[in-house]
Amino acid sequence: MSESVLRPITDPPVKLLGVEQVAKILNVSPRTVYRMTDAGRMPKPRHLNSLVRWSSLEIDAWITAGCPQCHPTAKRGAK
Repeated sequence: MSESVLRPITDPPVKLLGVEQVAKILNVSPRTVYRMTDAGRMPKPRHLNSLVRWSSLEIDAWITAGCPQCHPTAKRGAK
């Protein structure tokens, strides 16, 4: 019989942030967070049933990178 080897989990669990927390970090309103998300200007959130949450690691990395546009969308009115 072979023994199963259990490895310790070394990575901390990812902290998920609500819209109020993200808004506070960015110093904007919660509505602005949703607008920026919809426009592709920030990391996409995770949807857990009716909850919307952002990864604190992704938000921190995005801020450190200078808040680049994350997933470009087509420009409105572009020909």
